[in-house]
Amino acid sequence: MTTSPPANKRWIETWDPEDEVFWERGGKYIARRNLILSILSEHIGFSVWSLWSVLVLFMSPEIGFHFGADEKFLLVVVPTLVGAVLRLPYSYAVTRFGGRNWTVFSSALLLVPATLALYFVQRPDTPLWVFLLIGAAAGVGGGNFASSMTNITAFYPQRRQGWALGLNAGGGNLGVAAVQLLGLLVIATAGDRHPSYVVAVYLPLIVLASLLAAVFMDNLAAVRTPKGGQREALRSRHTWWISLLYIGTFGSFIGYGFAFGLVLRYEFGSTPLEAASYTFLGPLLGSLARPFGGRLADRWGGARVTLATFLGMGVGTAVLLVASARSSFGLFVAGFTALFVLSGIGNGSTYKMIPAVFAREAEEAVTRGRDAERAFTDARRLSGAVIGIAGAVGALGGVAINLAFRGAYGGGGADGSGSGSPAFWSFLAFYAVCVTVTWAVYLRGGSGAYGRGTAGAPAAGGRIRAAGGPRTVAPAAAAVTGAGTGVTAVSAAGAGPGLADVAAARTVSHPGAGDAAAETTRA
Repeated sequence: MTTSPPANKRWIETWDPEDEVFWERGGKYIARRNLILSILSEHIGFSVWSLWSVLVLFMSPEIGFHFGADEKFLLVVVPTLVGAVLRLPYSYAVTRFGGRNWTVFSSALLLVPATLALYFVQRPDTPLWVFLLIGAAAGVGGGNFASSMTNITAFYPQRRQGWALGLNAGGGNLGVAAVQLLGLLVIATAGDRHPSYVVAVYLPLIVLASLLAAVFMDNLAAVRTPKGGQREALRSRHTWWISLLYIGTFGSFIGYGFAFGLVLRYEFGSTPLEAASYTFLGPLLGSLARPFGGRLADRWGGARVTLATFLGMGVGTAVLLVASARSSFGLFVAGFTALFVLSGIGNGSTYKMIPAVFAREAEEAVTRGRDAERAFTDARRLSGAVIGIAGAVGALGGVAINLAFRGAYGGGGADGSGSGSPAFWSFLAFYAVCVTVTWAVYLRGGSGAYGRGTAGAPAAGGRIRAAGGPRTVAPAAAAVTGAGTGVTAVSAAGAGPGLADVAAARTVSHPGAGDAAAETTRA
């Protein structure tokens, strides 16, 4: 057993955060240092990814840009699409090259789209296709989320992963609000003719983040995963159901975040200053709500919280339809803000479901006689793969939302004098589908415990054996969830044939983006 953290700050071969002695003797400080720098890098990545949602507010005829509504929405669609596609390879890259090494590279790579944007946004005669290529390059910022989450997962013990991953994801998501706040600051102080000022701020920040990652971050050998996990995950029906739900939550968050400023301009004729004054609020509150969604899922179950979230998003979309019909700016902003908050909560609760679903399947396999250690090891591998797949597919929802807005407002002519109602009706229909799927697949028949730290709802007397010793839990055959290494599985006396094998699986683990099962055993 490793009882003290290693001194090598390039590759750490032995890392056991579940060992409380190891953790207290310095492991927690190494993990915290890497978390802080990961948040910084991911935050800047999100800002660069969503940069064009701000720059399009500056691109007006007054400074020589004559792009129509459909062309401006296309400028925010392209980086969204590229960022979504890059999430899977970025997640894999961490397991191949190491968390520190990939963070340094991916952070430095942000200089390319930022420098290109800085140069060309000052040249209004630049054709649209050039800006589309620059927007595509900005998509690399969207991939940073996947690599960051994969990396930080391995640093923390299961009992602390939920909060750490919530901070990591929420801190990254705040990059959307940050760049929009910066846009507001530039417009309020220097006017709406200087988009280059927004981009210029990020160049030194990118360099700083890259240097700090190179000097202070670490690579973990534990982040390496066996091959074949993604291929096997693609064959699981849960991969696609959860990805569909994540389209509804994260797709809504990122899609609305990228489009909100343009929607206000074309729905109400808002000036750049008026639009920028409100665009940051929703992404800010949605980012802060994400960890809260994970906490709610701990208490009530991920499926229940996700269902409530989609019901609320349906109500919020109905509010937008009413506000649009009545041309009520205040009601419209309130409805959109509610959608941002609810999508943030849903992001946390949906990710919470992933480890619970596969841990429950592992339990069922053990009751049928399968080896417990193998069952939970496979569940861990599948959960990690599904996290990456769902993150990529979910981001595609942002593409769909912006395409829907492009069709709604672009049909009104170059000035975008259309209505967003057709897009809102399509969103309402999709949220109804998500409500149906959540209830039919994960709640009907009393399966509401999906996503409540443990996988299922075992009988009383179950015990979880973690680094700090066994703890009693209400369920009988709880499977440990979480994304750390060296996590232990659990069982309960008298729970039925096959479950005794679960107790024998002393060191199997199961990753995920939600809070760990051990969190639910606290008094």
